[in-house]
Amino acid sequence: MNLPNAITVGRILVAPLIAALPFINSPFARLAAFLVYIIAAISDYYDGMLARTRNLITDLGSLLDPLADKLLLFATLIPMFVLMSPPADPISATTASFGAAHSLRFQTPFGPVGLPWWVMAVVLGRELFMTIFRQLAARRGVVISAIGPAKWKTGFQSVWVGAAYFWFFAATLAASRGWSTQAWNWFAYFNGIVGTVTMVAAVFLTIYSLILYMMRYSRVFSS
Repeated sequence: MNLPNAITVGRILVAPLIAALPFINSPFARLAAFLVYIIAAISDYYDGMLARTRNLITDLGSLLDPLADKLLLFATLIPMFVLMSPPADPISATTASFGAAHSLRFQTPFGPVGLPWWVMAVVLGRELFMTIFRQLAARRGVVISAIGPAKWKTGFQSVWVGAAYFWFFAATLAASRGWSTQAWNWFAYFNGIVGTVTMVAAVFLTIYSLILYMMRYSRVFSS
């Protein structure tokens, strides 16, 4: 196993940790989740660069890298959906165990913003569809490479998830310290705006890039 593949395997192994840590109502656990996510996101770029520049592209790597990407996406969106959803009962046991989930939505001047179920469905559904679509195209001898809008989608998606994970840490720390200063409120709004804008951009590019893929490669299945 070469270095890029080892990095990819490492990203697969830490995915459950990234998914589990945010559910611990502790600023230290949520800071650890944010840091591990950042390392995993950077490693995604780094192992691909190593494989290309050092001619280390292998069949195993081609199999593991998409798997690692999908696992990381699931590992982040599931806790985001749970922690950023307003609870039906703010004083329920579920809310207590998850650490006041309603307070972990993005804070913006226009009100709190969470992760709607349909956004999660669009993002995950697109990834699942494109995975199947690529496999079917490959069986017909067509390799579907990532296009520009899809790369931008990944970038915005990474910033969106990073903003959410950092907010889990920052909001938990602020609650434990009793922060309520004007400076803290401005930071909360800044983080919330960044997270919300990048979420909207990621969803738009998710749909737009899917349409482009269909327009460019649907003829593969018409013959």
